Amino acid sequence: MQQKVQQIVFPVKLVVAMAVLLSLIVLVSANPSLAATGTKQAPVAARASAVDHVEARIKELQGSLQISKDQEKLWDSLTTVMRENAKEMDVLTKDMRADTKPLNAIERMKLHNKITEVRLGQQNKLIPVFEELYESMSDKQKKITDTIFVKGPLRKHKKA
Repeated sequence: MQQKVQQIVFPVKLVVAMAVLLSLIVLVSANPSLAATGTKQAPVAARASAVDHVEARIKELQGSLQISKDQEKLWDSLTTVMRENAKEMDVLTKDMRADTKPLNAIERMKLHNKITEVRLGQQNKLIPVFEELYESMSDKQKKITDTIFVKGPLRKHKKA
């Protein structure tokens, strides 16, 4: 008798498990941003552009680092690269948003790879100009810069 019950219960459990799994797949495919992040993404219009983010970052750094007259040329070189990188990223993300076709897993991985490659190229352009400015800084400026990089962008820090 118990074997007959098991023969009935196991297929029922399997059907329930498959129904749950299929429901999850349907929900995930209906809203891939929810599946990827666990939260809904802000509407495109509400997202800040990379240019806006960089301008805020430049303003924050400029206020914190107290760039001297002797460092202005180096500072200008750094901010030029930062702005160029931001414009490049805005073009890339605008193009990605314009392509509304759904991406499969491989296409999504390739897209993230492309973004990573662009960011790597941008970092390779940024590091030399940043390094030049950093080397010209006073110990006080270097300490502030190091603190900013430890705490992250736009976070408050104690001025040295």
